[in-house]
Amino acid sequence: MTSQLYAICFRAGRPSDLAEFWAGVLGREPGEGPDGVVLLPPGGAGFLIRFLPGREPKTGRNRAHFDLTSTSPEDQRATVARALALGGHHIDVGQLPEEGHVVLADPDGNEFCVIAPGNTFLAGTGFVGALACDGTREVGLFWSAALGWPLVWDQGQETAIQSPEGGTKITWGGPPVAPQTGADRIHLELLVPAGADRDAEVERLIALGARRSGATTGTDHLALLDPDGNEFTLRRPG
Repeated sequence: MTSQLYAICFRAGRPSDLAEFWAGVLGREPGEGPDGVVLLPPGGAGFLIRFLPGREPKTGRNRAHFDLTSTSPEDQRATVARALALGGHHIDVGQLPEEGHVVLADPDGNEFCVIAPGNTFLAGTGFVGALACDGTREVGLFWSAALGWPLVWDQGQETAIQSPEGGTKITWGGPPVAPQTGADRIHLELLVPAGADRDAEVERLIALGARRSGATTGTDHLALLDPDGNEFTLRRPG
């Protein structure tokens, strides 16, 4: 039995403040978890967004960011205005005006995009349309097998996966992959299903291409690296 995507985690100097920003942008309810602030998924189904303490300053572009969808030009403008009012700001990452999306950063400098309406690739995914990542085709294939999510895009070096139940896609844009510039500020957290053997799941993930990380975590979490060197954690059920 494969692990489930439990959470997308942000490391932040002030986790509660960053959680407040994203709660306002996404319209999600915040809650207190046993080891950090969380935003609950709409309707109770899907992944959490967790905010964990992290002291390392941001030194380069993240390898992952959210793509938020829009239902109309007015909806796109409203999302941008809401993010700016909550403390976000515009940034320039080389986007072209004709691309139609608006690139912003949250108060901690984490990039995200507000996509123009009519994007067929993100149709039906929900407000958080994608976690868009720098990454090789190899890492896309790894995560498809790791989560048991089918590939919904595999063209050239670009890949994307999506849960069989639908919802947010995870995408990888292929090479060149941005260099790592410190600890990952955004990472995936997997949950071992109740009754499953975590050691056996670790060995399965390693056989797929993961490797052990030297990072120190609590007894309930194990840090691993995917084939591109991105950290992710494996959480015991509890």
